Amino acid sequence: MSISVNGLTKIYGSQKAVNGISFTAKPGRVLGFLGPNGAGKSTTMKMLTGFIPQTSGNASVAGFDITGQSLEVRKSVGYLPETNPQYLDMYVKESLAFIADVHRVPDAKKRIEEVIEQTGLTPEQHKKIGQLSKGYRQRVGLAQAIIHDPQVLILDEPTSGLDPNQLVGIRQLIRELGKTKTIILSTHIMQEVEAVCDDVVIISKGNIVADDTLAGLREKHQGKSLESIFIELTSPLTP
Repeated sequence: MSISVNGLTKIYGSQKAVNGISFTAKPGRVLGFLGPNGAGKSTTMKMLTGFIPQTSGNASVAGFDITGQSLEVRKSVGYLPETNPQYLDMYVKESLAFIADVHRVPDAKKRIEEVIEQTGLTPEQHKKIGQLSKGYRQRVGLAQAIIHDPQVLILDEPTSGLDPNQLVGIRQLIRELGKTKTIILSTHIMQEVEAVCDDVVIISKGNIVADDTLAGLREKHQGKSLESIFIELTSPLTP
């Protein structure tokens, strides 16, 4: 099930954070959603996941309208927000059991064991979240996002705080999940996009400045690196 965004706008007072954007994220592909700080990435993700309402425009997630069918949208989405809020006094397995219970996951015990193995949490599963490193806390957040086996994953900076060895495992997991799910991945790390993503949307000052496959974007820009393309399209000097 895909994500379809049509003319989505969010205005805070006199500031237009997101300005009538439209794009599609397709099943079986990972979409890299890129932009500088303050470009509107996290605001867009919050609208798609039902955390904040849009000012105008519309979107559908897994076939459900984000306004009229918000509860169904939330059931269908796994969301890892940039801040990754967690109950630090909970043990890892306890926190996953709590989220599994919220989603009414069948055979929760088995599913928790699967997700712990998938996200590389096995060595830390009996610790409190507050005792974990930032990288392992991020893994817990990812585990919570996928525990109910959602059709759509929206991941805001999912590899924040991971060391190079941990990066490899999480990238591999995202690629594997991307074969059967619709994934939007926001990151500032261009190597991450090149390693994981099929399609790229770049947003700057609330407007989409690029929407293409990764290969297509490079071709349009004469084979330049993604980092060079990003800087060219989002530089403050760009009109």
